[in-house]
Amino acid sequence: MREFSNLIGGEPRGTDRMLDSVDPATGTVWARIPRSTADDADAAVAAARAAFPAWSAMPAAGRAHVLRKVAGVFAANARELAELETRDNGRIITETSKRDVPGMTYLWQLAAAECAAAVEGKTVILGPGSMGFTRRVPYGVVVGIIPWNSPISTFSAKAAFALAAGNTVVIKPAEQATASTLRLGELLREVFPPGVLNIVSGLGEEVGDALVRHPGVNRISLTGSTETAKLITRASTDALKPLAFELGGKSPNIVFADADLDRAALGVTTQSIFTANAGQVCVAGSRILIQRPIFDEMIDRMTAIARGIRLGDPLSEETTMGPIVSAEQFQRVTGYLEIGAKEGAELVFGGRSGGEIVDEAYAGGYWVEPTLFTTEDNGLRVCQEEIFGPVAVALPFDTEEEVVAIANDSAYGLAAGVWTRDLGRAHRMCRDVEAGTVWVNTFRKMPPGLPFEGLKDSGYGHDSVLANTREKSCIIET
Repeated sequence: MREFSNLIGGEPRGTDRMLDSVDPATGTVWARIPRSTADDADAAVAAARAAFPAWSAMPAAGRAHVLRKVAGVFAANARELAELETRDNGRIITETSKRDVPGMTYLWQLAAAECAAAVEGKTVILGPGSMGFTRRVPYGVVVGIIPWNSPISTFSAKAAFALAAGNTVVIKPAEQATASTLRLGELLREVFPPGVLNIVSGLGEEVGDALVRHPGVNRISLTGSTETAKLITRASTDALKPLAFELGGKSPNIVFADADLDRAALGVTTQSIFTANAGQVCVAGSRILIQRPIFDEMIDRMTAIARGIRLGDPLSEETTMGPIVSAEQFQRVTGYLEIGAKEGAELVFGGRSGGEIVDEAYAGGYWVEPTLFTTEDNGLRVCQEEIFGPVAVALPFDTEEEVVAIANDSAYGLAAGVWTRDLGRAHRMCRDVEAGTVWVNTFRKMPPGLPFEGLKDSGYGHDSVLANTREKSCIIET
């Protein structure tokens, strides 16, 4: 049984109140994390505010040097961090060790390279003896609230760019998967000056609420649910603060008849929904829109791929899909299996859940089979509501105009996929589909050099160096 501590002011800070961390593959407690209080939140913000003047005044090259050290920490501890994340949230080891952690080494290096952008401005000659110029200045204390489905990568996206811009940071991880983030706090304690990076774990309604209401916080960035974003918006109104929300989605994944069907079949199954963290990703392509002439063929291809998905020990390289993260999320996902059936959607494959679909050693875990429904009614709840699990719905369409209408008939607008060989059609889909990111002949490719931003109920704003600064105008008469 491992126990972890908060990082506040450069020091580990424990508490008498602890929360259990449950291994979702077995349903057993494996670690304990702090159940922090409003006092802990206040201490973290105070430490960040105290550290801000020196950190923000440090030359950009100095901050870049520190961030490159962080990249080195990720590289040196990659396997341990990957295994911790897999143990904590069930994300299979082939994802955490080959995609998440190595990618974050690059992200911190990129943030270091972009430190200079935080101190650049422009000059405007206003007239004889008169000039204006802009400075980019950090906000101050930035709070990053991160989700349970990908803690290491969202921790990095929120902390690295905010720190590169000269802000100090308080990170609040999700209570369902906190261990890897707290372990990062231990590893990074000696890298940053005290108070520059703080990590406080606990329940959202306790420590999270205290952070977003805190008058000493200057910017809030959340990756999470639309409901949480609405709560934060209401809670932060007493002290107006810039907010950035990367929220949920119900991403359409569109397959045209001219597509490479082998590639598309993988793209709408293992690449986008079923094996990627058991469908627990905000961009999951959970609405699969298939042109009618190839509908039956695509369903057959998807079914064959689903039969080869292997559930089991998330730490095994042989496993291709892990469990649902928690008992609460398991109940939510299995509830949608019942909803789909009651609504009249046709079950193509999957639909089973619980310990009987895995080896006996993991019978206590939270398991749901890859599941596909078909329907022609995009108004069903399984088509409109975010399930956040390995459950998808396939719908047929005939024309470009029809599929754009179906794709945009959603409260969400985070991402979309398009599979076609027609370059003109690809550009039209990129233009017409209402999504912050549109992938063509690929899915879930999110390079740090491009903004990742939603619209509608999928949020607004994103995490970058420039997004973590504000422009200040100066006018000088000589």
